[in-house]
Amino acid sequence: MNASNYLRYLLFIAGMGGLLYGIDVGIIAGALPYLEATAATSWKLSAQQMSFIVAAVLLGSVLSSLFAGLLAEAVGRKWAMLLAGACFVASIPMIAMAEGYGPLLAGRLLQGVSGGLIGVVVPLYLAECLDADHRGRGTGLFQLLLTIGLVAAALIGLAQARGVEAVAASGGDLAAARDHAWRSIFWMCLLPGLVFTLGVLGLSESPRWLLQRGRTTAARAALARSRPAGRVEAEMADMTSALRPRHDAGQPAAAGSLLSRRYVLPFVLTCVILACNQATGINSILAYAVNILGQAGLPGSVGNVGDVAIKVLNALMTVVAVLLVDRKGRKFLLMLGTGGIVVSLAAAGLLFRGAEAQQRDLTAAVQARVSGDTLTLATDAAGLQALGAADAAGGPRQLVVAYAYGDFTNVQTRRSDDAAQAPLTLSRAETVQPDSVIGAFFRRLHLNPFPDPEAARQAPLRIESVRVGEVPPQSHGWAVALCILGFVAFFAVGPGVCVWLALSELMPTRIRSNGMSIALLINQFVSTVIAGIFLPTVGRHGYASMFFFWAGCTVVYFLAVAFVLPETKGKTLEEIERHFSRG
Repeated sequence: MNASNYLRYLLFIAGMGGLLYGIDVGIIAGALPYLEATAATSWKLSAQQMSFIVAAVLLGSVLSSLFAGLLAEAVGRKWAMLLAGACFVASIPMIAMAEGYGPLLAGRLLQGVSGGLIGVVVPLYLAECLDADHRGRGTGLFQLLLTIGLVAAALIGLAQARGVEAVAASGGDLAAARDHAWRSIFWMCLLPGLVFTLGVLGLSESPRWLLQRGRTTAARAALARSRPAGRVEAEMADMTSALRPRHDAGQPAAAGSLLSRRYVLPFVLTCVILACNQATGINSILAYAVNILGQAGLPGSVGNVGDVAIKVLNALMTVVAVLLVDRKGRKFLLMLGTGGIVVSLAAAGLLFRGAEAQQRDLTAAVQARVSGDTLTLATDAAGLQALGAADAAGGPRQLVVAYAYGDFTNVQTRRSDDAAQAPLTLSRAETVQPDSVIGAFFRRLHLNPFPDPEAARQAPLRIESVRVGEVPPQSHGWAVALCILGFVAFFAVGPGVCVWLALSELMPTRIRSNGMSIALLINQFVSTVIAGIFLPTVGRHGYASMFFFWAGCTVVYFLAVAFVLPETKGKTLEEIERHFSRG
């Protein structure tokens, strides 16, 4: 196989890793309704056990992210990828053939371990194996296939949902159809896992990892598979020079210390970029798009159309980013993307601020009605008037109630013109969730970053915020939708692709694998925190506050890119490392 064909093969297999990462994240959404039906009727699983099964992937991903760098450093990038693929492949039959809680939980944990390994090791492998001219596009393909994996998981779930609906319409065995549906959803994910796992066997090990181990001949052979013959020796010399200790007059011996500028600055910069990438609010906006658009004034069906448009735009703009990243450069795309995100978020925040400024605070009136653990509120025009809300001359009104039991917060929204909506009920059962596998894990370590269900079961009902105001017109909703579409487009063309490059390119060779693990863990932590505070924040302070917070974080992102991040387009990893070692 010549160098160009091998390069295509390498990109295809690495891209399949991105596909698996997307499937890992998205597959449970389509399977969950049918899995819950089987768990409730056949296995008699509790709600707490089901929450463990759903959260197990996150726990597995967090744990594997912690040791992914150590593993890649110990056994090599190729064998770490092979292990990731094997974990994914093994998890499918464990889940799809499960007949109870234990095998299902183990399979989901194994699937999470696979996702955490892939998220660290595949970008690491791409950075170390691709030359400077292909590194951006290659890593961009990982992100593109990741978004396609999310879409593929959704389409698989949709196909099975239609099958279940057909059985229900024909009067067939609905329980058997649901059981078959969730198992089939997982079985259909086995093929890409096999392609990735078997395909990794045909890849060479990372030449930089081999050279670190003193295996010069093997490193040269690995490099020769993807490089023209005339470039192999020059790149080998550059790689060898970067690994050689430097004790000359211009560089003191302390340069080898992990606390030296050449290591600390790129590590901190990468961690800031990974944290800010999630602090743009991307995951919350994608997850709550329908809710946000509904609050902005678009009716439910139109909001769902907007949600589909957002996901399609995300995939299309990722294609644009893949085409531009090696032409325009990472710094240019990140500045363009973060600058556009700031404008889009600030505009959406201003639109929400204008609508929310007209709302009336009814917190005291509702709190005065609390006399036990449960409260029911009529949300039609008469019910809102009884709470003290004046009649709205302009149209229907919307009530937003944020309440809590202990540290568990819930937010509910009702429109006065929605005849199908039952009265709004605030109850402990709908608010205090069973202990999650992650919360239980941290509490066993005597840490408590998650709400304690036992304490919340004894806490009284507390009204955090009650606001009522006119439902914004559809024109307002479409204006917010355009802002969100702009946000998604700018994110996809900039941070969406370039974050993987920042993760893999900026880290020096000596700390690359372990540094990437830490940075990705920070990324996941920020994502989890923002997801946890989203609903309580918008319930108490409105959507404008969240959009302005994200915009502020993105300003920090823009400044870090503009004034600290070097342009890495067309540079070898060794050239990037030398940039940070200069005084």
